[in-house]
Amino acid sequence: MARRDVVVFGGSGFIGRYLVRRLADDGWRVIVAVRDPEGAGFLQPMGDVGQIVPLRCDVADKEQVAAVMSGAVAAINLVGILSEWGKKTFRRVHVEGARNIAQAAADAGIDQVIQVSAIGASLSSPSSYARSKATAENVMREIVPGTRVVRPSIIFGAEDGFFNLFGRMASLSPVIPLFGGGMTRFQPVYVDDVAAAIVSCLDDPSAAGRTFELGGPSVYTFHHLMEMVRRETQRSVMLVPMPFLVAHIQAMFLQFWPKPLLTPDQVRLLQIDSVVHSGSAGLSELGIVPTTVEVVVPRYLSLFRRGGLRGQPRFG
Repeated sequence: MARRDVVVFGGSGFIGRYLVRRLADDGWRVIVAVRDPEGAGFLQPMGDVGQIVPLRCDVADKEQVAAVMSGAVAAINLVGILSEWGKKTFRRVHVEGARNIAQAAADAGIDQVIQVSAIGASLSSPSSYARSKATAENVMREIVPGTRVVRPSIIFGAEDGFFNLFGRMASLSPVIPLFGGGMTRFQPVYVDDVAAAIVSCLDDPSAAGRTFELGGPSVYTFHHLMEMVRRETQRSVMLVPMPFLVAHIQAMFLQFWPKPLLTPDQVRLLQIDSVVHSGSAGLSELGIVPTTVEVVVPRYLSLFRRGGLRGQPRFG
């Protein structure tokens, strides 16, 4: 049986490495559309020879997007940024990128399209990030009505940017700030469960046009998650409440760094709970039993214990 081609935009990132492996196992030929195809070469051993093909593509370039979509029957958009810098704006990357992908799919007659968004995406959100994610969803569905939307809460896994960030902070600083007192709620979801959900959506015709909110089995406050970081890193770091106003002022200065630790927009986003809404379709509807934080996170937070960290941790 001939392999089906699926294009994964942004496939060399955190979610991408798990998704590409699952797609290859499911028999897909995976076109990994990324700005740096050489940097995506590590994905190729996840499939048979020629099954995983990295190609250069900037989602803001209509012609490049159309070119990588040639011959494909499905497309998945993982591209996203957490903060803006230079030409990398939320509108250019999230909205215009999504528009280009959807239009290329429509022109090619592709109706299997998945947009990976985020819980909290809303046109009325105070966060520019969340508004741009909601706009991207709408844009894609205007062009390809059957677009499947996947909205995860914060995603955990060995390469994540959340627990690793605070684990590193616990190893370097005597203090971890509890933004807003640490009362914002999260429902962390395991990265491989997110990848499984995307593949399930792709294979299920009844998922067309639907939105799935993905969260793990438990809801935690930010304070509880930082307690976990402190416990698993075995560091005597202090958890200090920081009012959102103070965090916002600090972020106004940090935002000008090339890779800022915190921006004013992220502070606004941190004020909103990231939990699955009641009645929303999620992992259970896709036949996936969610993995708990306690099963996975302690394994890599232990790298930040004294004697456990040797330079910057590498995972794969």
